Amino acid sequence: MRCLGYRAVFIWGLFLYGAGALVAIPAIKLHSFEAFCVCVFTMGSGLGAIETAASPYVTACGPTKFAEIRITTSQALSGIGSVMAPLLGSYIFFDCDDYAAHRNVQWVHLAIGACALTLAMIFLFVRIPEITDTDMIYQVAEAHTVDNDLCSVKKFNLIHATFAQFCFTGAQITLTRSASITNVHFVRLELLTGMTSHFIDYVTETQDGFTTAQASRLLAGAQGVYLASRLAGIPLMHLFKPRTVFGVYLTLCIVFIVPAMTRQEKGGLAFLYVTFFFASVCFPSILGLGMRGLGRDTKRGSGWIIAGILGGAIAPLVTSHVGDMFSSPVSMVVPLSLLFGALSYAIAVNFVPRYKNIIDAYTPANVASDPTNDSAEDVRSQRARTEKQRSSSWPFRR
Repeated sequence: MRCLGYRAVFIWGLFLYGAGALVAIPAIKLHSFEAFCVCVFTMGSGLGAIETAASPYVTACGPTKFAEIRITTSQALSGIGSVMAPLLGSYIFFDCDDYAAHRNVQWVHLAIGACALTLAMIFLFVRIPEITDTDMIYQVAEAHTVDNDLCSVKKFNLIHATFAQFCFTGAQITLTRSASITNVHFVRLELLTGMTSHFIDYVTETQDGFTTAQASRLLAGAQGVYLASRLAGIPLMHLFKPRTVFGVYLTLCIVFIVPAMTRQEKGGLAFLYVTFFFASVCFPSILGLGMRGLGRDTKRGSGWIIAGILGGAIAPLVTSHVGDMFSSPVSMVVPLSLLFGALSYAIAVNFVPRYKNIIDAYTPANVASDPTNDSAEDVRSQRARTEKQRSSSWPFRR
């Protein structure tokens, strides 16, 4: 990303994602678990590349003070897929026999691969504005945040944000996904590792008479609440500081997950829905706040924060183990503990002066385009030289 730019990473990530989805089709036909795992790893690598590039790009494209709003808006669009996935899965996987599910999962991978490769081709021929390290350095200088005394605090802010992302993602994935695939037919592996969830385990265990398909539809409703909350959070971030909205939402998320652990039947399910509501803006807020003031290290810093999603691979394993030993409601103590870890960052950005000074020191990110600014001319010249160098080394850049 630092050498070839955001566009190259978008193309590479989409190619990996699409190729992994298409190669998964013969793996499913051959019932090869090892080959299927390689395909899932390839798809995950592609998604990781896309996330690493897309999030900082959206954050940096525009005024810094609206960075969290932009990233929340873009993340809200992904919520549409989160709603549709379990809803469609309840009909095309759970409500049919194994043979039909085996056939349907191949069509799903074909559609995913075709869409991803089509997007890769679009990015190959469409030029998008590049944001260079020079732009980010100038942005930080204009924000008056280049004080050497704050450099260590910025790095600690990044590390703390990465830790918070690890904790929050672990808690979120635990609530929305299950890592348990024991005694499940292979053709349903992809669904159970991507669409179905600990939420489904929770519903089938605490709600009498609910089938897996019905629980999957309830999950779609919970994801709909999640999407609506993100959309509602956008105007709130215009009215209040994003760090304040983040702190309030995360605190309420912790408050409502406790009764979800202790109550049964519809009461516990209702509190779990409320937990989904308040968990909505936390991921993009941590990302936007953690990248404040990084300057030339913005691209590298975004990679660190995105790497925090590793918590989503570890926490469900622990939660499933606790759930097997006790029960699904008791296993909620794992995401609760992780949410407290993420809360430490929310407290820091709202009440620790050193953190607040970095978060609140913002200026428009597009100051380099201001023709009346003398230093902006130097930035534009440096940008032109960088683009010329990249044009000679990157054959697809026009």
